Amino acid sequence: MVLDLLKKRRSIRRFKPDTVSSADLQTLQEAVLRSPSSRGRNPWEFIFVTDAELRGRLSRAKLHGAEFLAQAPLAVAVIADPKKCDVWIEDCSIAAILLQITAESLGLGSCWAQMRLRDHDAQTSAEDYLRQVLELPPDYRVPFILGIGHPAEAPPGHPREALNWDKIHFNRFGSREEPQP
Repeated sequence: MVLDLLKKRRSIRRFKPDTVSSADLQTLQEAVLRSPSSRGRNPWEFIFVTDAELRGRLSRAKLHGAEFLAQAPLAVAVIADPKKCDVWIEDCSIAAILLQITAESLGLGSCWAQMRLRDHDAQTSAEDYLRQVLELPPDYRVPFILGIGHPAEAPPGHPREALNWDKIHFNRFGSREEPQP
């Protein structure tokens, strides 16, 4: 069942203006809170942004590649306190992909906007800009923001034949021979 979702999932950057229902919001929230984290430390937190003006400000967090956040009826800022866990980036990434797969299961589209290591302008990082916009504590980080909503586009999933099978190795790097049962 999950593979079926993965087969059709694509990054969606154009959304219908329809809001995400309360039931779907609750499902997304529960799914992300069920995300595993290293040693159960849960360094992540999530800001569900439905306010249009605020989503517009989020869309300007970096020089390019976040414009779609203004149009998405829901933006979810994945934030973290890095003092809680040394693998906070990995934990946040796991939570984000679970959020994307859950959105897909609900018939919603999503796209990831990278913020960590990106510039807002020549003087300010995207994270510093977002720390101010979202009123975050000084030590909190914003690795990425997801835009979520009802898709206004429907690109087809990538066909199986287009997958880069050269990325699969067996037992050792470079070994393509599949073990026999």
